[in-house]
Order: sequence, then C-alpha cells, then structure tokens
Amino acid sequence: MAPEPNLNGAYYGPSIPPPPTKTYHRSRGGGSCCNPCSCLFNCLCTCICQIIFTLLIVIGVIVLVLWLVLRPNKVKFYVTDATLTQFDYSTTNNTLYYDLALNMTIRNPNKRVGIHYDSIEARALYGGQRFASQNLEPFYQGHKNTSILHPTFKGQGLVLLGDREKSNYINEKNLGIYEIEVKLNMRIRLKIGWIKTHKIKPKIECDFKVPLEANGRSGNFEETRCHLDW
Repeated sequence: MAPEPNLNGAYYGPSIPPPPTKTYHRSRGGGSCCNPCSCLFNCLCTCICQIIFTLLIVIGVIVLVLWLVLRPNKVKFYVTDATLTQFDYSTTNNTLYYDLALNMTIRNPNKRVGIHYDSIEARALYGGQRFASQNLEPFYQGHKNTSILHPTFKGQGLVLLGDREKSNYINEKNLGIYEIEVKLNMRIRLKIGWIKTHKIKPKIECDFKVPLEANGRSGNFEETRCHLDW
C-alpha cells in the first residue's frame, strides 16, 4: 500500500486560474452622451436669449439716460380765440350752416427737443357729430417755441342730431353761445440732436364755448386749453 502524501507540505501542482473579470458595455442610448445636433441647438438658443436680454438692458439704460438728460415736457395746445359768424341748423333737412375761425397755439417747452408736424387734420364737431374738417400745412417747431394755427370751417353739411342734441341746440341758440369741439389728428416726429424718432400719432381734443357774432359784435371768448392724448 502506497504511502499518503504529506498534506502539510507545499503544493507544486498546476496554478489555479484567477476568477474571470466582469466587463460592462455602455448602451448607445444611455449615459450622458449628447446628440451633436441637439447640443448645438441648445447652445444657439442660450446664446440668442443672452444677446436679447443684454440688448434689452442696454436699450433700457439708454432710454433712462436720455430721459434724465432731456426731461421732456408735454407740448401744450390752446384755443386762444374763436369767431363764429354763422351757426344755423335746419331740422327739415338736418343741415348745419356754419362759419367758424380759430386761432390755436402750440407751445413746445422743451430745450432740446424739436417737433416735425408731418400732417395735421383739424375736425370740427357739434353734438358728437363731425360737420367739417381741414388739412393744415406741415411745419417744424424748434426748441422752446410757440407756433400758431388758423383752422377755418365754412360751409354746410349733413349733421344727424338726436332729440337731446336738438334740444341743446335750441337752448344754445337762445343764449347765443355754442359748445363746439375741435380735434387735431397729427403725425409727428421728435428731433433730438441729429436723431429723429418714428412717427407718433397724438390726438388733441379741444372743447370750448364760442359766442355767435351778431351785427359785428361778439361776446368775450375764454382761452381754452386742449387735452393731449399720446
């Protein structure tokens, strides 16, 4: 019987292979990999938003600085005088016969802002109904300047008045004083140094009472300030 090997001795047999290592493969759709087109689009959107935001801030700062430097004041409009020699309304054919002449002033109180009046339309209304209109000559108004307008309305026109307006007309005819409204529709440009703004469309409303001139005499007209709406 063969002797048993010494189990406490060294073992000189073949080497034991190491355990196999695990390998991991990253899937194509996972992880933080970015599609080149998508990344480029996101980058462009971010840059555009930053540019727009910066431009808005710059424009806001420029506007604020200009306002602080210029301190623009509102232009003032007045009806300084009015002459009414005819104002007859016929209820049979709803026709108004009129002859009205106005003196109006425009005061520009600004030191550094000029105004180009590119178009001016004057409309005359009675009882909320327009009965005449006139286009006035365009002009330029300089700094701290007062300009004068002379709109005139003469003729006849169809005016449809309601019962209330007809009653008011009879009362005003007995008093010899009429309430008339004149509106100015404008297109203007502001001139600041060598800079000209885009066209602005302000609306001016003038409500005033004018006495009818009879036998060459008329009552005193009270100067009226107009309402300006930008």
